[in-house]
Amino acid sequence: RMAGGGKRRPRGAAGPAGEQSEKNGAVKKRRSNQADIPDSLYQEAETCYQLRLPEDFYQFWKFCEELDPEKPSDALVSSVGLKLVGPYDILAGKHKKAKSTDVNFNLHWRFFYDPPEFQTILVGDSRTQYHMGYFRDVPDELPVWVGANEAKKGCVISQVGDNVFAAVKLFLSKKLKEVADKKKNSVLRDIDEKLTRMAKELGYSLEQKTLKMKQRDKKVVTKAFHGAGLVVPVDKNDVGYRELPETNANLKKICKAIVDAPTDEERVKAFAPIQEMLTFVQFANDECDYGMGYELGTDLFCHGSHYFHKTVGQLLPLAYTLLKRNLFAEIIEQHLSNRREEDLDQLAP
Repeated sequence: RMAGGGKRRPRGAAGPAGEQSEKNGAVKKRRSNQADIPDSLYQEAETCYQLRLPEDFYQFWKFCEELDPEKPSDALVSSVGLKLVGPYDILAGKHKKAKSTDVNFNLHWRFFYDPPEFQTILVGDSRTQYHMGYFRDVPDELPVWVGANEAKKGCVISQVGDNVFAAVKLFLSKKLKEVADKKKNSVLRDIDEKLTRMAKELGYSLEQKTLKMKQRDKKVVTKAFHGAGLVVPVDKNDVGYRELPETNANLKKICKAIVDAPTDEERVKAFAPIQEMLTFVQFANDECDYGMGYELGTDLFCHGSHYFHKTVGQLLPLAYTLLKRNLFAEIIEQHLSNRREEDLDQLAP
């Protein structure tokens, strides 16, 4: 059996890894002395999350194994300041050691502002809660790109590459500019060179914005508060999405008025424009413009105040169900009932 779970190849074959299977074979033979992860763990990572993971996810684990065969998850911690988490915890076998048997992977490393589309795979500075993750428009498709968010600063998700190598390369290049210490700098440069070499061997793009990402941007119907953009199917008659009656700036003002209301009575009054929009969303849903409720729900979730949780709970599970993104409906319901800023590691001892 090939190192690195060769059996998974057919699934990745359609993706960007498809063309490189011969090349990969050669690379894998050369690395066959590396710790080999049993296929069962690859399957388990996808089963626990009910999400398919792209080929670069596994290749990056191999990269970290080469840097630190004992503890691949921590291979980048002291130098780069990034730790492999989330589905990587399963490759590391951490779920086997967890005390609790009912670990909820939907909430494992799910930060305060992470929408259901976002799956955390790397964490950085805990002061800003910097983390990177895969962003998927649809739960049963592969991710569209890797995004980053700093939960202590807000809901914005920035695109950092179409694979984890590109995302970490970008992070490294920023870090290299900041680190003055010669010794630390040379350690970083060494990792950067190894990462670049492996990414090139495997045929991964290291650009921050690839053609594939630009094509996805064209399908975005609205940026939403998090800036990552929302994609919904829109047919030739323009059915699928209709705009909210308020601009983002106005919607933020409405939200602020609700949160800042001095009394409950004032708050109910301030809620009136949202109530009106909920009526519009019902009309939109009746006419198959599911994107409207999806946008409003996402924006209110991104705003973050608990005052909106009930409304988000009315909007998003329905929107996701109508869009046939059922796993996302499940994730948002669970997240709303347990939305917190700390203690996000569901496998913590």
